[in-house]
Amino acid sequence: MRLLISTGEVSGDLQGSFLVKALIKESKRRSIPLKIIALGGSRMQDAGAELITNTSSIGAIGFWEVLPYLIPTLKAQFRVDRLLVEQPPDALVLIDYMGPNIRLGNKARKLLPSLPIIYYIAPQEWAWRLGDSGSTDLIGFSTKILAIFKKEADFYSSRGGKVSWVGHPMLDNLKELPQRDEACQKLGLDPSCKFLLVLPASRSQELRYLLPTLLKAAALIQANDPSLVVLLPAGQESFEPYLEQALSDFGVIGKVFPAKDTDRLKSYIFQVSDLALAKSGTINMELALHLVPQIVGYKVSRVTAFIAKRFLNFSVDHISPVNLLLNERLVPELVQKEFTANSIVKAAIPLLKNSIERSRMLKGYHKLRENLGENGVTDRAANEILDSFI
Repeated sequence: MRLLISTGEVSGDLQGSFLVKALIKESKRRSIPLKIIALGGSRMQDAGAELITNTSSIGAIGFWEVLPYLIPTLKAQFRVDRLLVEQPPDALVLIDYMGPNIRLGNKARKLLPSLPIIYYIAPQEWAWRLGDSGSTDLIGFSTKILAIFKKEADFYSSRGGKVSWVGHPMLDNLKELPQRDEACQKLGLDPSCKFLLVLPASRSQELRYLLPTLLKAAALIQANDPSLVVLLPAGQESFEPYLEQALSDFGVIGKVFPAKDTDRLKSYIFQVSDLALAKSGTINMELALHLVPQIVGYKVSRVTAFIAKRFLNFSVDHISPVNLLLNERLVPELVQKEFTANSIVKAAIPLLKNSIERSRMLKGYHKLRENLGENGVTDRAANEILDSFI
């Protein structure tokens, strides 16, 4: 049986790797020969998928920002379109990666009307609106939607979609955290220090728009507390020299962790971090589940922000998945003009102390956990997928 999985960017590659492992495990348990081919990244390849093309570094948010990735994206689309015609898979699984995957889903449905198409980690349409309809045509081409949020399941099922709520996959990766001293020793850090975790980017555009402001803020916070050390995991290997240079340029005392070590050391990094400055995205959920206080920021070009607001009527109440799910501003969010070093510092100072703000956030994290389902998410997703075409 041939299963095609399509995703992109670093976060999609990570989630795809978890799913690939679960699919291989379950197919072996059922004694079903299974070959997984994929648009993804090195994590999925290491997990056992055969890559058609690497899409982990192809991705941007915006209009102007996507232009550098247009040619590699078109090449990837050409390869997968040809595969659909010449070697049709037995099923298609789409993970996140909204624009390319919506296109692929529609294309596959036209070419292969009876093909099972499963959307896992669907666009958060229950939270945002784009244009007048506020939704994609995902329901039209999907055989089944595997929802990671209950609100997501309710949204699609109320509109006629066939939906299963499997829960949030990050639940499967929660490990018993090491003691702080053990974590410091593992990371080569001085346990007498405080640690500020900076998580700016899984996309190159985010380094450009987010990192300078985050490091300006980090420098100001360090000036206020010299015992604070910045931890800076690299989202991609190509980011590493840029991050090292940026620390030097902004006069920030810190440590860059290579991309190849980030997944392995993540639980140790979370355990020692007193506060995180992060972009919006899946990482916000990881930080919350590991009880790391955080400030979320995001910024796109002025052109993209103008077009989205003025012409596409894009609106969203919150940008962080944590706040979206709780429907409250638990985590500070700083977007576009509000995303400044001084604003970050103002929000950070109380969160670095045993303050009311810090206690409220940690209490909210526990409430969040209750809304994410039960462990075994990727196993449930794997079973749903195999059941759909075997």
